[in-house]
Amino acid sequence: MLVIGLTGGIGMGKSAAAVHFARRGVPMFDADAYVHRLYDGDAVAAIEAAFPGVAREGRVDRALLAKQVAVSPERLRALEAIVHPLVIKAEIDFLLAEEKKGAKLAVLDIPLLFETGAEARTDVTIALSAPEAVQRARVLARPGMTAEKFEALRARQATDAERRARADYVVDSGTTLEDMYAQIDRLIESLKTREGRAMERLRHQE
Repeated sequence: MLVIGLTGGIGMGKSAAAVHFARRGVPMFDADAYVHRLYDGDAVAAIEAAFPGVAREGRVDRALLAKQVAVSPERLRALEAIVHPLVIKAEIDFLLAEEKKGAKLAVLDIPLLFETGAEARTDVTIALSAPEAVQRARVLARPGMTAEKFEALRARQATDAERRARADYVVDSGTTLEDMYAQIDRLIESLKTREGRAMERLRHQE
């Protein structure tokens, strides 16, 4: 099975791309969605212990957590030390299950793929990329978004140029959805015949 890492900055169309992979029958693990589930369940106790006062009614209040994490880089690293191992285990469990089902391809949808070194768990990486003006217009159109929030979010991510340079494949998401889907379809067809080696490494991490 070939393990694909999918990434892209805010507003780059990664969510739409992930939906299309799933629509084409490619198994998909959404790292962000899993983190949200951790905040609602398995990681609540550990996060509350490290960041007292952030839990409300058995769930992590993301706004309160964000305020505590913003205090220093050390606080962010403390949170990552709790969450990342749980996410990695879930990713590996997902991949092993899909491999047993006979899947030829599987996608790990990870926004901070390169920033966290997650590309080491993949065979190939795909980055979604759009011109900065398109990205900005998309993000600022979101409810409650401001230019300041947008810049703060971008500051925590790799630049588009960095992702393009490091990815094995780049999908241009600055055009129409139909064009982006066509690019992804071509990639899926070309990757179906490739052999993957990531699973051999990951089995030793289980």
